[in-house]
Amino acid sequence: MPPPCSLLCRLATLLCVWALCQAQSDTKLPPGTPIIQLRLAGDKHKHYEGRVEVYYNGEWGTVCDDDFSIHAANVVCRELGYVEAVSWSPSSKYGKGEGRIWLDNVHCSGLERTLAQCESNGFGVSDCKHSEDVGVVCSQRRIAGFKFISTLTDNVESLNVQVEDVRIRAISSQRKRVPMTEGYLEVKDGGKWRQICDLEWTEMNSRVICGMYGFPGEKRYNTKVYKLLSKRRKKNYWGFGVNCTGNEASLHGCKLGHKVELRGNATCEKGLPVVVNCVPGRAFAPSHAQGFSKAYRVEQPLVRLRGGANIGEGRVEVLKNGEWGTVCDDSWNLEAATVVCRELGFGSAKEALAGGKLGQGMGPVHMNEVKCSGFEKSLTECYFNRDALGCSHEEDAAVRCNVPAMGFQNRLRLSGGRNPFEGRVEVLAEKNGSLVWGTVCSDSWGTIEATVVCRQLGLGFANNAFQETWYWPGDVSADDVVMSGVRCSGTEMTLAQCLHHGKHLDCPRGGGRFAAGVSCSETAPDLVLNAQVVEHTTYLEDRPMYILQCANEEHCLSSSAAAATSSSYRRLLRFSSQIHNNGLTDFRPRAAHNSWIWHECHRHYHSMEVFTHYDLLSFNGTKVAEGHKASFCLEDTQCEEGIEKRYECANFGQQGITVGCWDTYRHDIDCQWIDVTDVVPGDYIFQVVINPNFEVAESDYTNNVMKCRCRYDGHRIWMYNLKSLKLNHLYIYLKPTT
Repeated sequence: MPPPCSLLCRLATLLCVWALCQAQSDTKLPPGTPIIQLRLAGDKHKHYEGRVEVYYNGEWGTVCDDDFSIHAANVVCRELGYVEAVSWSPSSKYGKGEGRIWLDNVHCSGLERTLAQCESNGFGVSDCKHSEDVGVVCSQRRIAGFKFISTLTDNVESLNVQVEDVRIRAISSQRKRVPMTEGYLEVKDGGKWRQICDLEWTEMNSRVICGMYGFPGEKRYNTKVYKLLSKRRKKNYWGFGVNCTGNEASLHGCKLGHKVELRGNATCEKGLPVVVNCVPGRAFAPSHAQGFSKAYRVEQPLVRLRGGANIGEGRVEVLKNGEWGTVCDDSWNLEAATVVCRELGFGSAKEALAGGKLGQGMGPVHMNEVKCSGFEKSLTECYFNRDALGCSHEEDAAVRCNVPAMGFQNRLRLSGGRNPFEGRVEVLAEKNGSLVWGTVCSDSWGTIEATVVCRQLGLGFANNAFQETWYWPGDVSADDVVMSGVRCSGTEMTLAQCLHHGKHLDCPRGGGRFAAGVSCSETAPDLVLNAQVVEHTTYLEDRPMYILQCANEEHCLSSSAAAATSSSYRRLLRFSSQIHNNGLTDFRPRAAHNSWIWHECHRHYHSMEVFTHYDLLSFNGTKVAEGHKASFCLEDTQCEEGIEKRYECANFGQQGITVGCWDTYRHDIDCQWIDVTDVVPGDYIFQVVINPNFEVAESDYTNNVMKCRCRYDGHRIWMYNLKSLKLNHLYIYLKPTT
């Protein structure tokens, strides 16, 4: 049961919404109340936030942050049609406004119908500067039944569009199409859906609408069909036109067009209701075979998203000179984020994220102070400052994009869990001509498959994959297995896109208690290897077998070591590895402390039997030498400034890697090598893979692999550059054992 304070807060919110609904039903304000209009302006990261601007006496102005409070913010947001305020920001967070500072020392109770009813110094009475302009962040939820009321007799075109909701309503022949790309545009105002007259409608307006619905572009439609339909349908037009520049992230960022004279059936006599026709990105484009392409693929190789839980979100990374790097969040806004989203085949940006919110990258910061018009084909076409001095990965920019509604969540569910983020996986499948719910066979079920399930349901990252779910009693009628042999690559948008057996099921253990299950999490760790440390610490060493007995017991030497005499030598390629956790959650071993394995020879615990793979490969991918490193000691060797170490192996302590910290395996400890004794001279590929068996879920597995070329002449090894594969003149000579 929620605490009493929480109930009181909810009650207060409901009262406030009720008060606004009363205001909507009775628009008359007390005599003498100044007539104002509000809008949110400035440099935004979301369309429902911005600098508070007030239209009064024929002029737009701002509000000073002196004495402003969350109660005042609530009044502002509700006046704009949002349910409530989330927060407010002082000191011109959204940039300095212009013109008059209309209000100062604003005091609101929170129940006022308009900001003009709140106590203040009076309009135009202020000792503030625009460096004190206040901003607000509103809830995304709109007030049900909200009706836009213009108090302006002129200059209505300076107002933003404020409606309860927006939709594309397909005609009957298009309603079963997924995704729905074409139909009448309707806005909900005063609780009723209304059409917009197309007399002043432009392609730029359609571009914004399509972006809202997850589509990167718009195209023409067949006007003949809609002219015929328009004659048969009763129309209910909205009283305003719309004027978008084309770079807005949503309709709420557009300005109102001219007022439309509402004359019943005679309204918009020379025009028709607006129709939009959108172009989907390649990942969502309908195909004759499956309705959409098989797996998500980026369309532009110069920009990519990493670290996001869902399709269409992630840290922005740019390819420059053969090396991926990040973008600094200085001046990062919705226009720049929207360029990224459209470039990758999504719609406009829902949110431009700053401060490494979706994890920190590695390598260089390629772009800083990015400024886009919103019409660039690629982020690389935008103006930016090439000097990224002062930018760290704590300032990595990220995006959340609008993606098309594909209905994926309707074909999958979690059943029996203690909360919505866990449970037995149940799939809606066709059986004997009808759709039924059933379970997924848990044979070969793992973290990658669980990741796809969590993504499909919009529940974030996979936390665990379960091959037994007897403790989650699901729907008994859904016990039968309807899907088996599931193997995913991790890039799929739905479980159905993964490889599976189809109609010919094969699941010896059956469903029920052995059905597949998952638990999901909104955050995840992200391990990244520091490649430079590997390069700078690599050397060859000849080491006698008599001091390698423990390593041999733990299978850290090649198979020929089993027949080697104690006086013989093994040639070892040694190096250090520094593994960073750049995610949003600590990396912890999957196994509980009480199940860790004790190794008597080295006298330590293994919390993960295999934590890294070290391999030497031929150019055709064949392993010519290999090694592995068990995570007997996962700990915080060092952390970034301001972050405290949490994990230490001393005294058999808890193991893990804290966010913002790294674990260093030094070159001089056992098993930190590849045994190259039997390798013949030649050219090879040197590869390191972290968390190779996907034992622990991460936000991004693509950065777990480090590769470079190497050349071995029997006495020394030298490495090629890890990214561009150009020779970097790093020579590694044989280091004798002392």
